[in-house]
Amino acid sequence: MFTDHDILSARTAKNAVDPTRPYAFLVEPERTARDRVEDVATLFLTNRECPFRCLMCDLWKNTTDARVAVGAIPGQIAYALERLPPARHIKLYNSGSFFDHQAVPPEDYEPIARIVAGFETVIVENHPRLCGDDCRRFRDLLAGDLEVALGLETAHEDVLKRLNKQMTLSDFERAVRFLVAHRVRVRAFILLRPPFLDEQEGVEWAIRSMRFAFDVGVACCVVIPTRAGNGMLELLAARGWFAPPTIDSMERVLEAGLRMQRGRVFVDLWDCERFYDSAACGPPRRDRLHQMNLTQKLLPPV
Repeated sequence: MFTDHDILSARTAKNAVDPTRPYAFLVEPERTARDRVEDVATLFLTNRECPFRCLMCDLWKNTTDARVAVGAIPGQIAYALERLPPARHIKLYNSGSFFDHQAVPPEDYEPIARIVAGFETVIVENHPRLCGDDCRRFRDLLAGDLEVALGLETAHEDVLKRLNKQMTLSDFERAVRFLVAHRVRVRAFILLRPPFLDEQEGVEWAIRSMRFAFDVGVACCVVIPTRAGNGMLELLAARGWFAPPTIDSMERVLEAGLRMQRGRVFVDLWDCERFYDSAACGPPRRDRLHQMNLTQKLLPPV
């Protein structure tokens, strides 16, 4: 088992960020809960680092060490929206938990809700153990629907414990059922080949994790290929405990998820090039995965 100290010791320096600006923002199409392909604005907000030290996480790279000032997060959102084309849905991703009071001050909930009043859906990310009355309060402030993205990571209980996620499968299920009972949709982030699993095990457990997520009430699963780059994963790779998945595994897991027909399933294609088997075959295989993300239908292999 690796401790917070082990994980922090393996880190490199953080990137320089401005607490008054999001560190990135974009608009991209996504198959929405309404079964339409629509534009979604994604804002990567700058705030204090998450208190949970997950073994595989690299989101700390673009965070601050101190709590941002009240008003900073609404200001970041307004800044990005002034520079983005129109979209019908918005993701407010903050490299941690939206309902962590040290990341997003509760005093900012009302101003945020006013700024995003024109969106049909507001999607935030959160740790399962931080899902409570704040979620309901924020939902009630919104003009549109609230969706919360939770990191399940894996349904493999031993691996989940070794990831230092500081939650159990019961914690995850409890959070999902609470949110669904209060009219909040849930999406789950699932790792493809987290540390301590080989390639075949990585595929099998990603599929089992999707089944678990759907069983407890999740409406959408996002499969994230586990990427090196946070320091700790490089140490694990040197010991033979981690290797990134292949694009073949990405295809197998997305295909299996779509065959379930239990909810939307996406595979994350950010930086997909690092998973290519060859420069010639990689781009068309990525394009196929992208089209399956959008259509939610199986397409012929390429």
